[in-house]
Amino acid sequence: MQRMAIKLENVGIAVRDLDATIAFFTDLGLSVVGRDTVHGEWTDTAVGLDGNHAKIAMLETPDGNGRLELFEYIHPQAIETEPTRPNEIGMHRVAFSVDDIDEALEIAAKHGCHPLRGVSSYEDMYKLTYVRGPSGIIVMLAEDLTRH
Repeated sequence: MQRMAIKLENVGIAVRDLDATIAFFTDLGLSVVGRDTVHGEWTDTAVGLDGNHAKIAMLETPDGNGRLELFEYIHPQAIETEPTRPNEIGMHRVAFSVDDIDEALEIAAKHGCHPLRGVSSYEDMYKLTYVRGPSGIIVMLAEDLTRH
């Protein structure tokens, strides 16, 4: 049996402040490939919310293989939740490879975003950390030590 073709398009994240979240991710090296405000019957149907109205932005990694779609809801009103913890069921985190984890952490700190605990090493292969990003998003940063 032939399998259906499938490709990951993006990861969607609802955020409190679209501009602040864009600034965080673009400072880390992503690029904005589009921004819009969406509403109407088509988006109500697609998303499953009556009166759906949101500001959105699509960001992309430099290699073109990873995309984030960010949403700031205008209507219905965004629902505040507690930031997720790494062991909670559901959307867990978004992960990025970076050339220099120390530089990435300096950039994150300029946005008031810091590691949950610190930076660790996995054998002699990776330096890893989880950062609490804008709107409580957990962002994993990983530096591949075998590439140096």
